Amino acid sequence: MNDKPLGTRLHYCPQCAAKLHIEVPAGDHNLRYVCHACDMVLYENPKLVVGCVAEYEGRILLCKRAIEPRLGYWTVPAGFMELGETIAQGAARETLEEACATVTLGTLLAVVDVPEAGQVHVFFRGTVDDGKYGAGDESLESALYLPEEIPWDDIAFRSGQIALRAFLDQKQAGTEQVHTEIALHNRRD
Repeated sequence: MNDKPLGTRLHYCPQCAAKLHIEVPAGDHNLRYVCHACDMVLYENPKLVVGCVAEYEGRILLCKRAIEPRLGYWTVPAGFMELGETIAQGAARETLEEACATVTLGTLLAVVDVPEAGQVHVFFRGTVDDGKYGAGDESLESALYLPEEIPWDDIAFRSGQIALRAFLDQKQAGTEQVHTEIALHNRRD
């Protein structure tokens, strides 16, 4: 059971503006925000982060973050999924936004639970279509790295490390499967 609701601290009901209470509703087992005025229960669910490990001629595309958290650290292109898009569309969009690269997505690579952030990170395999890339608004720079050149100590998030290692391990083994793992202390502080 959660000892507190995750996500943004809420004070007022979005439906009627009455004060919210934190309690376990009847028939539930988790703490939720509950409005006593209109009986609305606010259910918080994990947010999806989508991205891809994109490759071009044996090199992996990484972006150096221009925003917090983890400003100045490297990451695979990834970000929050938007309403109205599929996970694949979101992964391709994030790669275009962060690395100015158009990718052809392959199979699903990894699903990483990040419970302390209330997130699930979903990564695809991808290929940079034409080898062109750059730095989007949320990136200081982007670069293609040979596997042995990847700056492992400067990778922003454990989930990104997990996806990169799964990609490289499976490529070396000649297999493709969905890797699942839990990333505790995801920010690597």
